[in-house]
Amino acid sequence: MSDPLDLSGRVVLVTGGGKGVGRGISERFLEAGAEVVICGRGEPEKVPEAAGRAARFFAADVRELEQIEALVGFVTGELGRLDVLVNNAGGSPAAEAATASPRFSEAILRLNLIAPLHLSQKANAVMQAQEGGGSIVNVASVSAVRPSPGSAAYGAAKAGLLSLTQTLAIEWAPKVRVNAVTAGMIRTEQSHLHYGDEAGIARVAATVPLGRLGEPRDVGDACVFLASPMASYVTGASLLLHGGGERPAFLEAAHGDE
Repeated sequence: MSDPLDLSGRVVLVTGGGKGVGRGISERFLEAGAEVVICGRGEPEKVPEAAGRAARFFAADVRELEQIEALVGFVTGELGRLDVLVNNAGGSPAAEAATASPRFSEAILRLNLIAPLHLSQKANAVMQAQEGGGSIVNVASVSAVRPSPGSAAYGAAKAGLLSLTQTLAIEWAPKVRVNAVTAGMIRTEQSHLHYGDEAGIARVAATVPLGRLGEPRDVGDACVFLASPMASYVTGASLLLHGGGERPAFLEAAHGDE
């Protein structure tokens, strides 16, 4: 039997694929045999490499529609098709909801919700016209399914992304499958900005039932699965990738003196 996770001959576009979670996703698709294109506003010092091959880079700000069009045009022009889109680019600095400026909030919504919508529209147009269709994977966050203090606009955008995933899965079936990975706490080169020093990161990791933070490769594994023939009957789904989630606060409060 052929390996259902072998994506040789597939063309994959990973937004924000040069660092952090995106780099882990890109490397995992390269390992699976796919041709990978990444994009970002600036080229990474080193493009992702795996299995003796490297990703291709195209400079693009996914918040700008003209640059999205140029990006998809580059992929199809260079590689002839587009089989998988991973909407990974996103994020937000901390900001209190009471004082965040309208401009700030709108920018967060553009990056985390509007950009994936526009990219998905352009990718879908390609995928619907090609034999075999395609697959879109949206990288969401647990901020979408629980309160997100300090990042209200981000959490709202990711919640919108999950809703968008379900709707597009219905509208674009059967040729294009659309799914989401709802990621929990992932350790990247920027973890110290959220969790502090190594001791702080260790304390945070200890709150996760599986005893560790996720790694970018964990997200990559989930994306490869959702894009592969193994998930051929999966669409409109959100795969929770959070190591078991967060222990309810009342458990610590109830046993705090023990």
